[in-house]
Amino acid sequence: MNANYRTAGFKGYAVKFSPFSDQLLAAATSANFGLVGNGRLCILRPGPASLAPQKHYDTQDGLFDISWSEAHENQLVTASGDGSIKLWDITLNHPVSKWHEHRREVMSVEWNYIAKATFVSSSWDGSAKVWDPTVPHSLRTFGEHTGCVYSSTWSPRQPDQFATCGEDKLVKLWSVNEPNGKSLATFSGHMDQVLSLDWNKYAPEQFVTSSVDRTIKLWDIRNPRGQVAMFGPFEFSVRRVKFSPFSPHYIATAGYDMSASVWDTRNGSVVFVHDAHREFVFGVDWSLFHPGMMATCSWDEQVHLFNVPIVK
Repeated sequence: MNANYRTAGFKGYAVKFSPFSDQLLAAATSANFGLVGNGRLCILRPGPASLAPQKHYDTQDGLFDISWSEAHENQLVTASGDGSIKLWDITLNHPVSKWHEHRREVMSVEWNYIAKATFVSSSWDGSAKVWDPTVPHSLRTFGEHTGCVYSSTWSPRQPDQFATCGEDKLVKLWSVNEPNGKSLATFSGHMDQVLSLDWNKYAPEQFVTSSVDRTIKLWDIRNPRGQVAMFGPFEFSVRRVKFSPFSPHYIATAGYDMSASVWDTRNGSVVFVHDAHREFVFGVDWSLFHPGMMATCSWDEQVHLFNVPIVK
């Protein structure tokens, strides 16, 4: 299956499959490369050979990330360039809730897979915040990074733990139950800003990161002093990394080489390349329902849906 959708006038930053339905895909986009102007949340419906627009919501500032609720099938949150976070219900025509505590651009949001009543955000203001959508303010703020926090991602096994990565070249592990709010561990090893991270769903002590230093690194939280493996350096940086939900061995990457790739972590080989985009690829995601189905979004104003012929 190959299908495209044009987000006309809006550059793609993130794309996410619904955890409840194989018929829903969301894309977070921004006008003018996210520098100034509006954003648009696109709700798409994958068909047999098409990506059909179901709904869209325009916002006053650019959107940089999205996450579907793990508790309500019609709800999702967005991260905005004006520092706000919005909760949407796709059966309505307006936001359900809005929070505005971050002082700068919100770069990531992710719903907790296990403790489904919470989500985490991270921002250029150097902080990560944990939220309950029924509460009008954040539950806790975590602020050890010295610079932008690009990504915050929940552990797939420990409902209280999440990891962050940022401009300071560090990855930090946190627990919402830590009384003093200090990080549980700090991982160093990248030579430049760490842009993205994701956890291995089958080996939950392991996570992957990508960096401006043009490498991908695999880490084990039981070994804070060094990475397990490194791939690269490449010609261009990888903007986003994502472990497969069906295999412990495959990682999807999207980056500044205008492509999305799938890597086999057992030998560091590239087993698939999607090179149909004409600009930087910022978003990549795996379908939770169809093994090998992936989606990407790019600054070329295109969302692509395609299948990866790989073995589990």
